Amino acid sequence: MSAAYEKLQNCLKSVRACTDFVPKVALVLGSGLGGFAEQIRVVYELPYSLLEGFPVSTVPGHDGKFIFGYLENIPVVCMKGRVHYYEGYSVSDVVLPIRLMKLLGAEILFLTNASGGVNAGFSAGDLMLITDHISVFAPNPLIGENIEELGTRFPDMTNVYDRILSQIIAQVAAEKQIPLQKGVYAQLTGPSFESPAEIRMLQALGCDAVGMSTVVEAIAARHCGMKVCGVSCVCNLAAGLSPEPLSHEEVQAAADAAAPKFTALLYEAIRRMGA
Repeated sequence: MSAAYEKLQNCLKSVRACTDFVPKVALVLGSGLGGFAEQIRVVYELPYSLLEGFPVSTVPGHDGKFIFGYLENIPVVCMKGRVHYYEGYSVSDVVLPIRLMKLLGAEILFLTNASGGVNAGFSAGDLMLITDHISVFAPNPLIGENIEELGTRFPDMTNVYDRILSQIIAQVAAEKQIPLQKGVYAQLTGPSFESPAEIRMLQALGCDAVGMSTVVEAIAARHCGMKVCGVSCVCNLAAGLSPEPLSHEEVQAAADAAAPKFTALLYEAIRRMGA
């Protein structure tokens, strides 16, 4: 048993000592989006700090706990706050929560985040359905000894973001008249915001939005057989596209403003996914 898998099993035992809840859908809430958890009929809340060896979120807007409960009749586990590579954790620790939710029973992973708009046609407050990603900037979470208990050494990434789940999200957005962009998301390491030259590079590569999370989580989830979908909240225009300096406060404020439409989209999409 690898050290990473042993650590994962220890976390699983810690959770199971607290609750036997089996989720179907796993949800990761990004910066400023924690309020969605209020939609869940809570069965149990578990702070990350109570799990030995588990990475703890240190970023404002990320509470740092698992919420187990129901969205109508759909059993869900929600990460209210994620951990990031820039916080100093190994990439293996960053994706540990994703793998843990898979072992708890989750079949679907719904990723959300706050991002910067790289596509010049985007505006602050836009929601973007993630159709693909670029992962050359953050360390691949599968580097090192493969955890055979989770998945194959060389997993296919042709369709990381499940087409059927993505169609559900797009259909809900259309029915509720929620504008929804579509595009490619790139993860850089952070914590500094990108430079104007880096944004021009990302534009040349075909990226539409950029952030400091999500891609490594999606890779780990596909490796262990989860179906993945994702929506990004474009909270500002990236460096060089706006005269204003970038700040985390701006990101949180934009995410808060977009929360009502984001909540409506997530709620109905998850309800249909779990049906």
